[in-house]
Parts: sequence; C-alpha cells; structure tokens
Amino acid sequence: MAKKSVLVLCTGNSARSQMGEGLFRVEGGGEIEVSSAGTKPSSVRPEAIAVMKEIGIDISGHRSKSVDEFAGRPFDYVVTVCDNARDTCPVFPPGAERIHWSFEDPAAVEGTEAKRLEAFRRTRDLIHERVKAFYRDHAVEHAR
Repeated sequence: MAKKSVLVLCTGNSARSQMGEGLFRVEGGGEIEVSSAGTKPSSVRPEAIAVMKEIGIDISGHRSKSVDEFAGRPFDYVVTVCDNARDTCPVFPPGAERIHWSFEDPAAVEGTEAKRLEAFRRTRDLIHERVKAFYRDHAVEHAR
C-alpha cells in the first residue's frame, strides 16, 4: 500500500509550515510522506530551528520551498497553517483533503530574543497538538 502524503503550507515556509513538516514526519515515524511549502517562500527562521531542536527534532537542513515545486503532484492531505495560505492556495489534484489550522505567525512577534522564542514555542506546541490529533482522527499510522 502506498504511503499517505501531506503538504503543509503557509506564506513564507519559514516557521509554521517548517515546524509542521518536522512534527508530521516525526509523529508519523516514516509512515507518511511529508513536504512543506509557501506561497511566497523566504528562508527558514533560526527561531523555528532552535525551538524544534529543544524537542529533539532537527529541521536545520530544511529549506524554504515554493508551492509551485509541488504543482501536479498528488497529495492525500493539504494542511494550511495560516489564513493567507488558505486563501491563496492553488488547487491541487482532486482527492486531496484540505485541512485548515489557523496559527498566529510567531515571526511577527517583536521584542527580545526570549520573547520571540516563547512565541515560536507556543506555536510549535499548538501545531504539535494538532498533528497528534490528525493522526488520531485520520487513522494514519502513528509511530510515537
């Protein structure tokens, strides 16, 4: 049986979708194919890398990718993690279940490094809870 596949989307593919990709991959234990992309890709935020490392997930090798790189590729699930991506997401081949999770952008938080990292941790933890619920609700193999 072919692996299920998920694409996690946000605007910049710099924080929320990158953390989502890492969380989907680890929680799925290799039983689901995971990608992430952005509608206007930029670069992976160092804060996202740092807070994921805190929970043992290394996303330092990730790069920001355009949703255009995945045009024509079939996905079982397309998960948008910001409202802008939901509103501007291109139509993927029929059959993809579209799921929307609205998270505040931790990259928009200004202030001290500690304040910014706390925003990234909060978003990471919210995404993590949603990813775990996804595996429970969709009967996709869950390794953890």
